[in-house]
Amino acid sequence: MSKAPSTPATRLLRERQVAYAEHLYRYQERGGTEVSARELGVDEHAVVKTLVMEDEAGTPLIVLMHGDREVSVKALARQLGRKSIAPCRPEVAQRHSGYQVGGTSPLGTRKPMPVFVERTVLDLPIIYVNGGSRGFLVGVAPRALAALLSATPVDAAIER
Repeated sequence: MSKAPSTPATRLLRERQVAYAEHLYRYQERGGTEVSARELGVDEHAVVKTLVMEDEAGTPLIVLMHGDREVSVKALARQLGRKSIAPCRPEVAQRHSGYQVGGTSPLGTRKPMPVFVERTVLDLPIIYVNGGSRGFLVGVAPRALAALLSATPVDAAIER
């Protein structure tokens, strides 16, 4: 495969001296974490989705969730004291994050947004999050990523 791209996400990791590994894979439209996990030969549970959501007022937020789980938006809204939370439409998510859907990283977003991480993600030794481009993940220690993002742990995972 070609050389890993330089993105706002990788520039931030380098700038803050957070150790990470670059992983390129063949991106597949609508393939999701199942494809990236298979291509990298890792457990889908360790591939963490970056989901751009918004509350009832349209205030954006990011949720980091295991690739093999879904977000209970009701549980998340309850924990955050919001009336409702829903995924952003792709064009809205792109406007908030600055990243193309399928390549959304929680790092180096266009707009600063609060980040919430599924609590059990923090128990893993390494996670794979999008590096800011389709077909590009970065492997990073979850607690280092959470500290860099000032991420708040939540309990919102449901089996899919």
